[in-house]
Amino acid sequence: MKFSATPKEQLEIVATGAADIISREELLKKFEKSYDAGKPLIVKLGADPSAPDIHLGHTVVLQKMRQFQELGHEVVFLIGDFTGRIGDPTGKKKTRPALTEEEVRANAETYKVQIAKILDLDKARIVFNSDWLDKMTFADVLKLCGQYTVARMLERDDFSTRFKNQVPISVVEFMYPLMQGYDSVALKSDVELGGVDQTFNLLVGRELQRSYGQAPQVTLTMPILEGLDGHEKMSKSLGNYVGINEAPGQIYGKIMSIPDELMMKYYELLTSLDVSELKAIRDRIIEEPKAIKMRLARQIAAQYHGEEAGAAAEAEFENMFGKSGDGMPDDIEEVELPVPSEGLPLMRLLTLGGLAESGGEARRLLQQGGIKINQEKVTDGQKMFTAGSSFIVQAGKRKFKKLTLRPE
Repeated sequence: MKFSATPKEQLEIVATGAADIISREELLKKFEKSYDAGKPLIVKLGADPSAPDIHLGHTVVLQKMRQFQELGHEVVFLIGDFTGRIGDPTGKKKTRPALTEEEVRANAETYKVQIAKILDLDKARIVFNSDWLDKMTFADVLKLCGQYTVARMLERDDFSTRFKNQVPISVVEFMYPLMQGYDSVALKSDVELGGVDQTFNLLVGRELQRSYGQAPQVTLTMPILEGLDGHEKMSKSLGNYVGINEAPGQIYGKIMSIPDELMMKYYELLTSLDVSELKAIRDRIIEEPKAIKMRLARQIAAQYHGEEAGAAAEAEFENMFGKSGDGMPDDIEEVELPVPSEGLPLMRLLTLGGLAESGGEARRLLQQGGIKINQEKVTDGQKMFTAGSSFIVQAGKRKFKKLTLRPE
């Protein structure tokens, strides 16, 4: 096999946007050995399928994996169906309940459909770690446990904090990093990708590979992506996320709302632009921030829904918020809601009408002045509405619904 990029060029490409590489020197040597032998590296990314939907924050490492794939290396997407039944304790303040095998498998299937929007699954290997972990004997498990000490486990911040605060830690949770590390042994991985919050687990993999007589993998970790607020980690619970299955108009509008200082980071972590294209954007970003942000929004919307949908999302946004737009979309969804004789408060209407996913999100929108009724700002969530009324509600900058209330 012949590679289109030299080892140094490959290193420059994959290092762009990375938080840390342990180590760059080792990775360059692996690229050189791979290049000379014409043999691709095995690049591993593990996913614990504990939730069925993914947002842009989850795609950061997937975008990096795509780069390795485009460079000609073998990418292995590992679905932790076995470890998912235990639950990764990383960053958790207490033991997390385990998922059933059925829940894990169902989530895994959904996850596979979504990652196909980023990776070329025809050129990727998808594996389940139950294929080898289910087959381990008790003697195998004891041998694995013998490769690490309790003291080393307690070096991990979340474990040490819980231990100091006398919060229970089960022995099973100590097994999680060992099992994730053993995945690298089973796959003989050359490189493992992950978020910075996975650094400890990835390094365990390096140590275990040495113990089992393998060359240690290089670990490449990616930064945590801030959400739409520009401060907190992107999260569904905080309402600052962009889901890859959201409508293209929603994706476009949400990206247009990010702080300007986040644009370059989003370009680096969420797109597949090469080094020269990123440099050109960086050179233009100060003079043309709106144009650069529009390109970003369109590109991300198109990435998950196609070029035509990305263009349509941009046209819709310009119609709503451009100089000639009146701020209202042409086609507003109508929702008919049954209400009791005493009426319903606005807070409840927002959730029932699909304008807020939860009461907490509705409350935040009201407090931040993000709710308008017939283009008039409303902040009183307890304001009552009775049957027979009809009005247009705007939630945030992009959600519009025409609510028609009928008797229950």
